Amino acid sequence: MRKLNWLVSGVVIGFVAAHFVNSTEGGRRFFGRVNRGMEEFSRAFSTGYHDAEAAGRPADSEQALDSQTEQH
Repeated sequence: MRKLNWLVSGVVIGFVAAHFVNSTEGGRRFFGRVNRGMEEFSRAFSTGYHDAEAAGRPADSEQALDSQTEQH
């Protein structure tokens, strides 16, 4: 229970700190860069997944592992 309290306290403090950082111009630029990076990563991941599906390769890691073990 004590660890859960520390976790919740850390999350709350993090949100409060992020709110104060975001209230400055530099903070907004920082979070804008972070958001752009996350969007870029998400798009790249999604594109790779859809390309793998379209190529007929198993997109699911378990299917890929099963097919590899069946071949050997």
